[in-house]
Amino acid sequence: MSRTFVLLINSVLLFAAYGQCHEGHGHHHHDQNVGHQHDRPSPKVTSASGVFLGSWMQTRRGRHFQGFRGIRYAEAPVGDLRFQAPKPILQYSGEVDASKEGPACPQPTNPNYYNNVDEDCLRLNVYTHGSSGELRPVVIFIHAGGFYAASGRSDIAGPDYFLDKDIVLVTINYRLSSLGFLSTGDELAPGNNGYKDQVMALRWVQRNIASFGGDPNLVTIAGYSAGSFSVMLHTVSPMSKGLFHRAISMSGSPISQVVIPHDQRQLAVRQAELLDCPTNSSRAIIDCLKTKPWRDIGNSLHGFFEFAYDPVLIWVPLVEKDYGQERFLVKQPLDSIRQREIHSVPYIISQTQDEFFWKALNILANQTLTDTMNNEWERIAPISFYLPASTSRQASNKLKQAYLGGKDLVNDTASADGLGKLYNDAIIGFGVHRLVNLMSQYSSKPVYYYEFAYIGNHSHYEDPVTKKPTGAAHHDELIYLFSVNATFPFIEASDSLDSKMVDKMTSIWYNFLKNGDPNPRDNSPELSGLSWPAMKPDDRKYLRIDKTFSVHENLFEDRFKIWEELYPITN
Repeated sequence: MSRTFVLLINSVLLFAAYGQCHEGHGHHHHDQNVGHQHDRPSPKVTSASGVFLGSWMQTRRGRHFQGFRGIRYAEAPVGDLRFQAPKPILQYSGEVDASKEGPACPQPTNPNYYNNVDEDCLRLNVYTHGSSGELRPVVIFIHAGGFYAASGRSDIAGPDYFLDKDIVLVTINYRLSSLGFLSTGDELAPGNNGYKDQVMALRWVQRNIASFGGDPNLVTIAGYSAGSFSVMLHTVSPMSKGLFHRAISMSGSPISQVVIPHDQRQLAVRQAELLDCPTNSSRAIIDCLKTKPWRDIGNSLHGFFEFAYDPVLIWVPLVEKDYGQERFLVKQPLDSIRQREIHSVPYIISQTQDEFFWKALNILANQTLTDTMNNEWERIAPISFYLPASTSRQASNKLKQAYLGGKDLVNDTASADGLGKLYNDAIIGFGVHRLVNLMSQYSSKPVYYYEFAYIGNHSHYEDPVTKKPTGAAHHDELIYLFSVNATFPFIEASDSLDSKMVDKMTSIWYNFLKNGDPNPRDNSPELSGLSWPAMKPDDRKYLRIDKTFSVHENLFEDRFKIWEELYPITN
C-alpha cells in the first residue's frame, strides 16, 4: 500500500497512517532475548492486584528496561458488557503473562494488521527500570486517533526513546467509535464509556504502579489530539480527581466552537442503520448491536463520514444526564473552568505549526471535491469545520471571506494556504487557543504553551512526488517522543537533527514530569539556553520548538479574531 494512498485514506481518520499499515520500516527489536539477557530471568512484579511476568527490552541508547504489556485493567467489554461502563479488575488469579502486546480496539485496519485487533482490548503497557531505589515519575499516554483509530501498542507508542530517562511509561487502550462512545441519551447508554475506560486505567495505576517502581503521587497524564481532548476532560471530571498531578495536551481541545451535547443519538441510529438494525427505540438499537460481530462495528467507520473523510471528529464527549451512574462529565467543561471546578495541575498545551494543512491539498487535487466544496460551501463548511447549526450559514461565509478572500477554491498555492489554515484552526487551532487562554486565567498552577514547528526527515504528510515533509503536521512531535515503528524508521542515537530532537523532547517531558516545570535544572545539556516562561492572560508567551528554541507571543491570534467574534464566550 503506497504511503500516499494510506495518507489519503487512513490518515484522514485523524491518525495519519498509524496502525493502519506496515511498510516494512526496519523494526527496532524491543525484546532482548539474545546474548547476555539469556541468563537473566524474566522480570516479575508482585503488586496489590497480582503477579505480572514481563520481558526485557532495550532503549535506543542500549539501556535495558522491563516491559509489561497487554495487561487487562478492566473486564473484557464483551457480551453483556458491550456498551456498558467498564468493570475494573482489582485482583488477578494466577500469574499474568505480560510479555507480549495486547490487541488494539476494533477499528478499520489493513489485512496485515488484522490479527492485532480484538474487542477484548482494555489493556495497558507498563515500561519501567524496576522497583529498586526511589520511585520514579510516571507518565500515562492517551493515544490519538479521533476516538476511532490507533492504540497504545508499542508499534505506535514505543518506549525506546523515553526509557533512556528515569521514568515509568504507561500506554493505554480505550474503546473506540460506537463500542466506546455510543449514547442513546437515556439510561440504556448515557455515554462516555471510552473516557470511563481511561479512568479505570488511571485507577489501576494508582493501585499498582508503586510495585513497578513508579510514584503514584507523581503521575502525568499526556495525550495527543483525541488523547489531548481526553486529558483536558480529566481536569474537570469528578471521576478523575486525585488520579494525576500534571497534564500535557498536544493538539486538541474540547473547548472550541463546538458545544458539547447531552447525547449522540443520531450516531447510534446511524450505527444501527449501517448494520441493518432497527432504530425505533434505544432498546432495539442496543439489543441488535449487541448481536453484531465486533469487527463489523469497527469496520463500519467509513459510513459516518459525510464529505471527503469529514468531519474528522465524529464522536464527542457528552455532558451526562444523571441516571444514578457514575458520571464522567457533569457540566460543560467551559463552565467547570470558569467556576474554577478544575483539578489545577501544571499543564503543557501545544499545537503544531501546520496541523491539518494537508487536508486542503487532498481536496484541491481532486476536481470533484473542489467543485462540490465551491458549489455547496454553505452545506459543506459546517461539516468540515464544525460550525454549530444555529449560525452555520453566516459563519461559513464569514470564514470564507477571512481565509479565502471570499474567492472560490482553485488548485493553487493561495487556495491551499487559506483552506489549509481554515482546516488547522477549525479542527485544532482555535480550540487549543481557547483552552490555553482559559487555563492560564483560571488554573492556580502554571500553564506552558508551545508551537511545534520542526520539520524533520519524516512527517505524517509527505509530498507524494518528492516523498519529503513540507510542514509540521498534526502528530509530528510524536515521532520524537515515541518510536512509531508502524509508520516511521527508528531514529538511532546520532548527531542528526532528528536524533537531537528526540533528546530535546524527551528532556522537556522528563523535567516537567519530575518538577512540574519543563525548564532545565541540571543535567539537561540538550536544553541549554531554554528559558520558557509560563503563559499569562495578559502576557501570552509561547515556545516555538524548531531546530532552535525561541520565545514569541500571541500565537496565530490574528487568525483567531474571526472565531472569537463568531463564537464569543458569553456570561
